[in-house]
Amino acid sequence: MTPRGDTRTLSPSAGTARRRTSLLEFAPLPTAIPCARLHAVHVLHEWGLRDRTSDAALIVSELVTNAADASVVLPKRPPIAVRLLATEKLLRIEVWDCSPLDLEPRDAEADDECGRGLMVVAALSDRWGSKRTGYQRKVVWAELSL
Repeated sequence: MTPRGDTRTLSPSAGTARRRTSLLEFAPLPTAIPCARLHAVHVLHEWGLRDRTSDAALIVSELVTNAADASVVLPKRPPIAVRLLATEKLLRIEVWDCSPLDLEPRDAEADDECGRGLMVVAALSDRWGSKRTGYQRKVVWAELSL
């Protein structure tokens, strides 16, 4: 599953902006979450974005958890993908899955063990959202200013 989507917000202007991309696919298993988080941390360190690793790691964890939960119940357990895109001003985190279900943000009760992930993403990111790119294809993304 190679993500394809609208990344116009990251287009270099007049060829002067530096753009970096990393993409990695995971099986929709619980082990995908720490692996994706570790991958993001290492990539951001390599890119010299150490000051954004804490927020990015938490965002990756929450988005991959949602994607894995949505994908593990599908018959063929299709992979999920994490794509990191960075320009000089912006880090975009995208998590792709093949679930036909849209996101359903909800308010978690005080004693709920889950249900706060998208609230965490919203609190940590400058912008976030989701886009359906096909019946069984969606991307959930978050952006951090650099």
